[in-house]
Amino acid sequence: MFETMSNAKESIYLEMYIFENDIVEFDFFNLLKDKAKQGIQVKLILDSLGSAGLKESSVSELKNSGVEVLSLSYLLHRMHRKVLVIDERTAFIGGVNLHQRSRLWNDLMVKITGHLVERVFVSFTKSYINAGGADLLFISKNKKTKDRKSDSWIVEHTPVRSKFHFKKIYQRYLNKSVSNLTFITPYFIPKRWMLAALHQAVLRGVDVEVLVPKTTDHFIVDRVNYFYIYKTSKLGVKFYLEEKMNHAKVIIIDKKEAMVGSQNLDFLSFDFNSEVGIFFKEQKVVLELLKISEEWKKSAVLFDHKTYKPKWFDYILSPIINLFNLFLRIF
Repeated sequence: MFETMSNAKESIYLEMYIFENDIVEFDFFNLLKDKAKQGIQVKLILDSLGSAGLKESSVSELKNSGVEVLSLSYLLHRMHRKVLVIDERTAFIGGVNLHQRSRLWNDLMVKITGHLVERVFVSFTKSYINAGGADLLFISKNKKTKDRKSDSWIVEHTPVRSKFHFKKIYQRYLNKSVSNLTFITPYFIPKRWMLAALHQAVLRGVDVEVLVPKTTDHFIVDRVNYFYIYKTSKLGVKFYLEEKMNHAKVIIIDKKEAMVGSQNLDFLSFDFNSEVGIFFKEQKVVLELLKISEEWKKSAVLFDHKTYKPKWFDYILSPIINLFNLFLRIF
Protein backbone atom coordinates (compact mmCIF):
# COMPACT_ATOMS: atom_id res chain seq x y z
CA MET A 1 0.00 0.00 0.00
CA PHE A 2 2.77 2.39 0.95
CA GLU A 3 4.73 1.67 -2.23
CA THR A 4 1.70 2.13 -4.47
CA MET A 5 0.82 5.40 -2.76
CA SER A 6 4.42 6.56 -3.11
CA ASN A 7 4.16 6.04 -6.88
CA ALA A 8 0.81 7.84 -7.21
CA LYS A 9 0.73 10.32 -10.08
CA GLU A 10 -2.82 11.71 -9.98
CA SER A 11 -4.86 10.82 -6.91
CA ILE A 12 -5.00 9.02 -3.56
CA TYR A 13 -8.36 8.22 -1.97
CA LEU A 14 -8.10 6.66 1.48
CA GLU A 15 -10.94 5.55 3.79
CA MET A 16 -9.90 4.25 7.21
CA TYR A 17 -11.52 3.27 10.48
CA ILE A 18 -8.29 3.89 12.42
CA PHE A 19 -5.68 6.29 11.05
CA GLU A 20 -3.05 7.69 13.40
CA ASN A 21 0.21 9.59 13.06
CA ASP A 22 2.39 7.06 14.89
CA ILE A 23 3.62 4.46 12.39
CA VAL A 24 7.41 4.45 12.44
CA GLU A 25 8.38 2.26 9.49
CA PHE A 26 5.60 3.27 7.08
CA ASP A 27 4.86 6.95 7.56
CA PHE A 28 1.52 7.22 5.76
CA PHE A 29 0.80 10.52 7.49
CA ASN A 30 3.73 12.42 5.97
CA LEU A 31 3.39 10.54 2.69
CA LEU A 32 -0.13 11.92 2.27
CA LYS A 33 1.14 15.42 3.08
CA ASP A 34 4.01 15.16 0.61
CA LYS A 35 1.78 13.87 -2.17
CA ALA A 36 -0.74 16.65 -1.63
CA LYS A 37 2.03 19.25 -1.76
CA GLN A 38 3.10 17.78 -5.11
CA GLY A 39 -0.33 18.66 -6.48
CA ILE A 40 -1.79 15.15 -6.30
CA GLN A 41 -5.46 15.02 -5.29
CA VAL A 42 -5.62 13.44 -1.82
CA LYS A 43 -8.89 12.70 -0.05
CA LEU A 44 -9.02 11.10 3.39
CA ILE A 45 -12.21 9.83 5.06
CA LEU A 46 -12.00 8.77 8.71
CA ASP A 47 -14.39 7.36 11.28
CA SER A 48 -14.67 9.96 14.03
CA LEU A 49 -14.53 7.35 16.81
CA GLY A 50 -11.99 4.93 15.36
CA SER A 51 -9.56 7.73 14.46
CA ALA A 52 -10.13 9.75 17.64
CA GLY A 53 -6.43 9.26 18.43
CA LEU A 54 -5.45 11.52 15.52
CA LYS A 55 -4.89 14.91 17.12
CA GLU A 56 -6.56 18.06 15.82
CA SER A 57 -3.11 19.53 15.19
CA SER A 58 -2.29 16.55 12.95
CA VAL A 59 -5.57 16.98 11.06
CA SER A 60 -4.69 20.66 10.56
CA GLU A 61 -1.27 19.65 9.20
CA LEU A 62 -2.93 17.42 6.63
CA LYS A 63 -5.42 20.09 5.60
CA ASN A 64 -2.74 22.79 5.36
CA SER A 65 -0.73 20.57 3.02
CA GLY A 66 -3.74 20.22 0.72
CA VAL A 67 -5.28 16.95 1.93
CA GLU A 68 -9.08 17.01 2.07
CA VAL A 69 -9.95 15.40 5.42
CA LEU A 70 -13.51 14.33 6.17
CA SER A 71 -15.00 12.28 8.99
CA LEU A 72 -18.09 10.11 9.22
CA SER A 73 -19.92 10.23 12.50
CA TYR A 74 -23.16 8.50 13.41
CA LEU A 75 -24.54 7.88 16.87
CA LEU A 76 -24.50 4.09 16.60
CA HIS A 77 -23.25 3.29 13.10
CA ARG A 78 -19.49 3.24 12.54
CA MET A 79 -17.58 3.55 9.25
CA HIS A 80 -15.48 0.41 9.70
CA ARG A 81 -14.26 0.21 6.09
CA LYS A 82 -10.62 0.11 4.95
CA VAL A 83 -10.36 1.28 1.35
CA LEU A 84 -7.53 2.71 -0.73
CA VAL A 85 -7.76 3.82 -4.38
CA ILE A 86 -4.68 5.12 -6.22
CA ASP A 87 -4.89 6.94 -9.56
CA GLU A 88 -8.27 5.22 -10.08
CA ARG A 89 -6.28 2.26 -11.40
CA THR A 90 -5.34 0.30 -8.29
CA ALA A 91 -7.35 -0.38 -5.14
CA PHE A 92 -7.00 -2.18 -1.82
CA ILE A 93 -9.75 -3.63 0.40
CA GLY A 94 -9.41 -5.60 3.63
CA GLY A 95 -8.95 -5.36 7.38
CA VAL A 96 -5.76 -3.31 7.86
CA ASN A 97 -5.93 -0.13 9.94
CA LEU A 98 -3.06 2.36 9.77
CA HIS A 99 -1.61 2.73 13.25
CA GLN A 100 1.49 1.48 15.03
CA ARG A 101 -0.26 -0.93 17.41
CA SER A 102 -1.55 -3.06 14.53
CA ARG A 103 1.65 -3.05 12.46
CA LEU A 104 2.78 -6.52 13.62
CA TRP A 105 -0.64 -8.17 13.58
CA ASN A 106 -1.56 -10.81 11.03
CA ASP A 107 -4.00 -9.18 8.62
CA LEU A 108 -5.09 -9.16 4.99
CA MET A 109 -5.66 -6.64 2.23
CA VAL A 110 -6.58 -7.56 -1.34
CA LYS A 111 -4.90 -5.61 -4.13
CA ILE A 112 -7.32 -4.97 -7.01
CA THR A 113 -6.61 -3.97 -10.61
CA GLY A 114 -8.76 -3.96 -13.74
CA HIS A 115 -12.45 -3.11 -14.06
CA LEU A 116 -13.26 -3.79 -10.38
CA VAL A 117 -11.28 -0.70 -9.38
CA GLU A 118 -14.12 1.37 -10.83
CA ARG A 119 -16.56 -0.28 -8.41
CA VAL A 120 -14.26 0.44 -5.46
CA PHE A 121 -13.93 4.04 -6.60
CA VAL A 122 -17.72 4.45 -6.81
CA SER A 123 -17.99 2.93 -3.32
CA PHE A 124 -15.50 5.49 -2.05
CA THR A 125 -17.42 8.37 -3.62
CA LYS A 126 -20.56 7.25 -1.78
CA SER A 127 -18.67 7.51 1.51
CA TYR A 128 -17.32 10.89 0.39
CA ILE A 129 -20.85 12.18 -0.21
CA ASN A 130 -22.09 10.73 3.10
CA ALA A 131 -19.21 12.47 4.90
CA GLY A 132 -20.25 15.84 3.48
CA GLY A 133 -17.71 16.08 0.66
CA ALA A 134 -18.37 19.13 -1.51
CA ASP A 135 -16.06 18.62 -4.50
CA LEU A 136 -18.69 18.69 -7.27
CA LEU A 137 -16.26 17.60 -9.98
CA PHE A 138 -15.31 14.58 -7.90
CA ILE A 139 -18.94 13.78 -7.03
CA SER A 140 -19.89 13.93 -10.71
CA LYS A 141 -17.71 10.85 -11.27
CA ASN A 142 -20.09 8.82 -9.09
CA LYS A 143 -21.84 7.15 -11.99
CA LYS A 144 -23.52 3.79 -12.07
CA THR A 145 -21.03 1.16 -13.17
CA LYS A 146 -21.76 -1.35 -15.87
CA ASP A 147 -22.46 -4.90 -14.76
CA ARG A 148 -19.86 -7.26 -16.12
CA LYS A 149 -19.54 -11.00 -15.85
CA SER A 150 -16.72 -11.65 -13.43
CA ASP A 151 -15.42 -14.17 -10.93
CA SER A 152 -15.01 -11.34 -8.42
CA TRP A 153 -17.25 -8.55 -7.18
CA ILE A 154 -17.35 -5.84 -4.53
CA VAL A 155 -19.76 -6.22 -1.61
CA GLU A 156 -20.99 -3.12 0.23
CA HIS A 157 -22.71 -3.43 3.60
CA THR A 158 -24.37 -0.24 4.84
CA PRO A 159 -26.84 -0.75 7.72
CA VAL A 160 -27.35 3.01 8.06
CA ARG A 161 -28.91 2.79 4.56
CA SER A 162 -30.70 -0.49 5.39
CA LYS A 163 -28.38 -2.48 3.11
CA PHE A 164 -27.44 -5.68 4.98
CA HIS A 165 -25.57 -7.44 2.19
CA PHE A 166 -23.05 -9.28 4.35
CA LYS A 167 -25.82 -11.00 6.29
CA LYS A 168 -27.42 -12.19 3.05
CA ILE A 169 -24.10 -13.53 1.77
CA TYR A 170 -23.22 -15.35 4.98
CA GLN A 171 -26.69 -16.87 5.27
CA ARG A 172 -26.63 -18.01 1.66
CA TYR A 173 -23.19 -19.59 1.69
CA LEU A 174 -23.42 -21.12 5.15
CA ASN A 175 -26.60 -22.86 4.04
CA LYS A 176 -25.25 -24.03 0.65
CA SER A 177 -21.81 -25.25 1.81
CA VAL A 178 -21.27 -28.98 1.35
CA SER A 179 -17.74 -29.82 2.52
CA ASN A 180 -15.71 -27.03 4.16
CA LEU A 181 -16.18 -23.65 5.79
CA THR A 182 -13.20 -21.65 7.02
CA PHE A 183 -13.50 -18.37 8.90
CA ILE A 184 -10.77 -16.01 10.06
CA THR A 185 -11.85 -13.33 12.51
CA PRO A 186 -10.42 -11.48 15.51
CA TYR A 187 -13.80 -11.23 17.25
CA PHE A 188 -16.25 -14.11 17.46
CA ILE A 189 -19.55 -12.83 18.85
CA PRO A 190 -22.04 -14.43 16.44
CA LYS A 191 -25.71 -13.59 16.04
CA ARG A 192 -28.25 -16.31 16.84
CA TRP A 193 -28.99 -16.90 13.13
CA MET A 194 -25.28 -17.51 12.52
CA LEU A 195 -25.01 -19.98 15.40
CA ALA A 196 -27.97 -21.86 13.98
CA ALA A 197 -26.48 -21.86 10.45
CA LEU A 198 -23.10 -23.08 11.74
CA HIS A 199 -24.81 -25.87 13.67
CA GLN A 200 -26.84 -26.90 10.62
CA ALA A 201 -23.66 -26.97 8.53
CA VAL A 202 -21.99 -29.29 11.03
CA LEU A 203 -25.07 -31.56 11.05
CA ARG A 204 -24.82 -31.75 7.23
CA GLY A 205 -21.27 -33.03 7.60
CA VAL A 206 -19.51 -29.77 6.71
CA ASP A 207 -16.08 -29.33 8.29
CA VAL A 208 -16.38 -25.89 9.96
CA GLU A 209 -13.26 -24.23 11.36
CA VAL A 210 -12.61 -20.77 12.76
CA LEU A 211 -9.21 -19.14 13.22
CA VAL A 212 -9.18 -16.64 16.09
CA PRO A 213 -6.39 -15.06 18.13
CA LYS A 214 -5.74 -16.54 21.57
CA THR A 215 -5.84 -13.01 22.92
CA THR A 216 -7.12 -9.92 21.13
CA ASP A 217 -6.48 -6.23 21.75
CA HIS A 218 -9.40 -6.03 24.20
CA PHE A 219 -9.64 -7.97 27.49
CA ILE A 220 -13.44 -7.81 27.65
CA VAL A 221 -13.72 -9.03 24.06
CA ASP A 222 -11.43 -11.93 24.97
CA ARG A 223 -13.85 -13.06 27.66
CA VAL A 224 -16.86 -12.79 25.35
CA ASN A 225 -14.90 -14.51 22.55
CA TYR A 226 -14.13 -17.48 24.77
CA PHE A 227 -17.71 -17.76 25.99
CA TYR A 228 -18.98 -18.11 22.40
CA ILE A 229 -16.02 -20.26 21.32
CA TYR A 230 -16.83 -22.63 24.19
CA LYS A 231 -20.54 -22.62 23.37
CA THR A 232 -20.06 -23.10 19.61
CA SER A 233 -17.32 -25.72 19.83
CA LYS A 234 -19.78 -27.94 21.69
CA LEU A 235 -21.86 -27.87 18.49
CA GLY A 236 -18.96 -29.34 16.51
CA VAL A 237 -17.23 -26.22 15.17
CA LYS A 238 -13.42 -26.36 15.38
CA PHE A 239 -11.58 -23.33 16.74
CA TYR A 240 -7.87 -22.73 16.19
CA LEU A 241 -6.35 -20.26 18.66
CA GLU A 242 -3.41 -18.30 17.27
CA GLU A 243 -0.67 -17.01 19.54
CA LYS A 244 -0.32 -13.87 17.45
CA MET A 245 -3.08 -11.28 17.11
CA ASN A 246 -4.91 -11.88 13.83
CA HIS A 247 -7.09 -9.03 12.57
CA ALA A 248 -8.00 -10.56 9.18
CA LYS A 249 -11.63 -11.09 8.14
CA VAL A 250 -12.17 -14.06 5.81
CA ILE A 251 -14.71 -16.70 4.80
CA ILE A 252 -13.77 -19.58 2.48
CA ILE A 253 -16.57 -21.81 1.16
CA ASP A 254 -15.86 -25.41 0.03
CA LYS A 255 -12.34 -24.30 -0.97
CA LYS A 256 -13.88 -22.82 -4.13
CA GLU A 257 -15.15 -19.35 -3.18
CA ALA A 258 -14.04 -16.75 -0.65
CA MET A 259 -14.50 -13.23 0.66
CA VAL A 260 -12.03 -10.86 2.30
CA GLY A 261 -13.21 -7.61 3.81
CA SER A 262 -13.50 -5.38 6.85
CA GLN A 263 -16.28 -7.32 8.60
CA ASN A 264 -15.91 -9.13 11.92
CA LEU A 265 -18.12 -12.01 13.07
CA ASP A 266 -19.99 -9.86 15.57
CA PHE A 267 -23.28 -8.00 15.81
CA LEU A 268 -21.60 -4.63 15.26
CA SER A 269 -20.39 -5.55 11.77
CA PHE A 270 -23.64 -7.22 10.75
CA ASP A 271 -26.13 -4.75 12.26
CA PHE A 272 -24.44 -1.36 12.60
CA ASN A 273 -21.10 -0.84 10.86
CA SER A 274 -20.53 0.21 7.25
CA GLU A 275 -18.28 -2.48 5.77
CA VAL A 276 -16.88 -3.50 2.40
CA GLY A 277 -15.38 -6.68 1.00
CA ILE A 278 -14.41 -8.47 -2.17
CA PHE A 279 -15.96 -11.84 -3.06
CA PHE A 280 -14.11 -14.01 -5.54
CA LYS A 281 -14.26 -17.40 -7.23
CA GLU A 282 -10.90 -17.25 -9.03
CA GLN A 283 -9.25 -20.52 -8.03
CA LYS A 284 -5.75 -19.05 -8.07
CA VAL A 285 -6.76 -16.45 -5.49
CA VAL A 286 -8.79 -18.90 -3.39
CA LEU A 287 -5.86 -21.31 -3.27
CA GLU A 288 -3.52 -18.51 -2.23
CA LEU A 289 -5.91 -17.60 0.56
CA LEU A 290 -6.13 -21.23 1.67
CA LYS A 291 -2.34 -21.40 1.75
CA ILE A 292 -2.23 -18.34 4.03
CA SER A 293 -4.84 -19.78 6.38
CA GLU A 294 -3.01 -23.13 6.57
CA GLU A 295 0.23 -21.30 7.35
CA TRP A 296 -1.46 -19.41 10.20
CA LYS A 297 -2.96 -22.66 11.53
CA LYS A 298 0.52 -24.13 12.00
CA SER A 299 1.12 -21.88 15.00
CA ALA A 300 -2.40 -22.32 16.38
CA VAL A 301 -3.76 -24.66 19.04
CA LEU A 302 -7.05 -26.53 18.65
CA PHE A 303 -9.54 -25.43 21.31
CA ASP A 304 -10.92 -28.25 23.48
CA HIS A 305 -14.24 -27.46 25.16
CA LYS A 306 -13.89 -30.58 27.34
CA THR A 307 -10.87 -29.17 29.17
CA TYR A 308 -11.87 -25.49 29.14
CA LYS A 309 -13.70 -24.08 32.14
CA PRO A 310 -15.51 -20.77 31.56
CA LYS A 311 -14.84 -18.08 34.15
CA TRP A 312 -17.69 -16.89 36.32
CA PHE A 313 -17.67 -13.43 34.74
CA ASP A 314 -17.98 -14.97 31.26
CA TYR A 315 -21.56 -15.82 32.19
CA ILE A 316 -22.15 -12.21 33.22
CA LEU A 317 -20.46 -10.43 30.31
CA SER A 318 -22.08 -12.40 27.48
CA PRO A 319 -25.72 -11.78 28.53
CA ILE A 320 -24.83 -8.12 28.94
CA ILE A 321 -23.51 -8.08 25.36
CA ASN A 322 -26.74 -9.70 24.16
CA LEU A 323 -28.85 -7.17 26.07
CA PHE A 324 -26.71 -4.34 24.68
CA ASN A 325 -27.28 -5.66 21.17
CA LEU A 326 -31.04 -5.87 21.78
CA PHE A 327 -31.09 -2.34 23.20
CA LEU A 328 -29.26 -0.96 20.17
CA ARG A 329 -31.71 -2.60 17.76
CA ILE A 330 -34.66 -1.15 19.67
CA PHE A 331 -32.99 2.26 19.93
